[in-house]
Amino acid sequence: MGIRSFFSKPLAALAAYQTKKWLKNPEKTQTNWMQKLVSEAQNTAFGKDHSFGEIKTYEDFKKNVPVRDYEDLKPYIERVVKGEPDILWKDKPLYLAKTSGTTSGVKYIPISKESINNHINSAKNAILAYVHETGKAQFLDKKLIFLSGSPELDKKAGIFTGRLSGISNHHVPGYLRTNQMPSYETNCIDDWETKLDKIIDETIEQPMGLISGIPPWVQMYFDRIEERTGKKIKDVFPNFELFIYGGVNFEPYKAKLFESIGKKIDSIELYPASEGFIAYQDSQKEPGMLLLLDTGIFFEFIPADEYFEENPTRLHIGQVELNKNYALVINSNAGLWGYSIGDTVKFVSLHPHRIVVSGRIKHFISAFGEHVIGEEVEKAMKHACNLHPEVEIIEFTVAPMVAPVEGLPYHEWLVEFARPPHNPEQFAKDLDQKMVELNVYYQDLIVGNILRPLVIKPLKNNAFIDYMRSIGKLGGQNKVPRLANDRKIADVLQ
Repeated sequence: MGIRSFFSKPLAALAAYQTKKWLKNPEKTQTNWMQKLVSEAQNTAFGKDHSFGEIKTYEDFKKNVPVRDYEDLKPYIERVVKGEPDILWKDKPLYLAKTSGTTSGVKYIPISKESINNHINSAKNAILAYVHETGKAQFLDKKLIFLSGSPELDKKAGIFTGRLSGISNHHVPGYLRTNQMPSYETNCIDDWETKLDKIIDETIEQPMGLISGIPPWVQMYFDRIEERTGKKIKDVFPNFELFIYGGVNFEPYKAKLFESIGKKIDSIELYPASEGFIAYQDSQKEPGMLLLLDTGIFFEFIPADEYFEENPTRLHIGQVELNKNYALVINSNAGLWGYSIGDTVKFVSLHPHRIVVSGRIKHFISAFGEHVIGEEVEKAMKHACNLHPEVEIIEFTVAPMVAPVEGLPYHEWLVEFARPPHNPEQFAKDLDQKMVELNVYYQDLIVGNILRPLVIKPLKNNAFIDYMRSIGKLGGQNKVPRLANDRKIADVLQ
């Protein structure tokens, strides 16, 4: 046992003890954070505009702080980006995390000196929770790779600015830096494919113990290694024990990823966002990710089917229910207030509060009132693949075909297969039947002859990679939306 794995055991026990303390009273923990955040921000421009000094209860909070998305909060953020202090949070932010918005172009999300700990400690605690539960720690003595964006940072009005993954790279604990890969120089390469080849050059002979990244880009890394060596990943990296991922639902990528590895290994799901580290998988035995209620974020939840109403219901952690879709709203010690991050979540456990990400509140298909969400298309695809075990999916997205040349409108599933179904017609039928079971509105439209059953459009090899390259978003933390309410992506893919 090496020094890192040896000392990780008592650290893991301490982290587990600290987590158990706030787990005992999650509602009180969140109330305390609401009061603390409001108190510390009452002298900011936002706090004064929204009468933070008068807020005593959650009901007060809801009256004073409306739910906003980035566009709504942009007037305040623009002042922050210009370098004005005390706008959304005390002083100036430590960083501005640069991210892409579907309607906003480039977004700048403030990260304060208080909130950076949320990002860094949560990632660390996810690993420590795994060590504590399983007793496995040897992977910490091997090489660790984090496939991420460039750590090079720019400055705006004196504030360091860059991708979240690049910012986080500057805060990797010193005891892990000596075995972290790739090198800083390689991580700074902008072109993903050039960077990927260089990463392989640096890692292919190394004892990799942990590999982390968004699944489609890790898959691309594995594919390139297989092309170069003709071997499964387990034979190239015999010490590879733990895969850490986030950003997308793992299920559509799981079968192909493990086939590339050549053996089953443990994995940890993370839910990091530029706006805050929301949750992580704290158990290999239980489903879902532990919602982090004691890291500087006060959470709110809006029933997803009410989200677009004028006055939707807003709930705190003590009011949520199992297996209901909620739009996630955060209030943070980075100065995000009533901020809708765009994701929908579902609670799979209430004691403790564990969630799964069920989709994007604005990524849906409702061209005919069906309101199909990401969770439903992913469940349907998994079901069809289980019925047709020969099928292997690389990637897929779904879009409406509102005005076809012939026949009724339909949902078009654009799929890149690694291995296509032996019986494509039956595969499509099974996929459609599962969608009918999962979404009653879709069922009504099919039965009522408003829509015809879905149509699968097989795509050429590397269609999604080529698409992401064409829009300058190949690699890093970028991902293709699972579904859309228009055909902008679908038409380019074809």
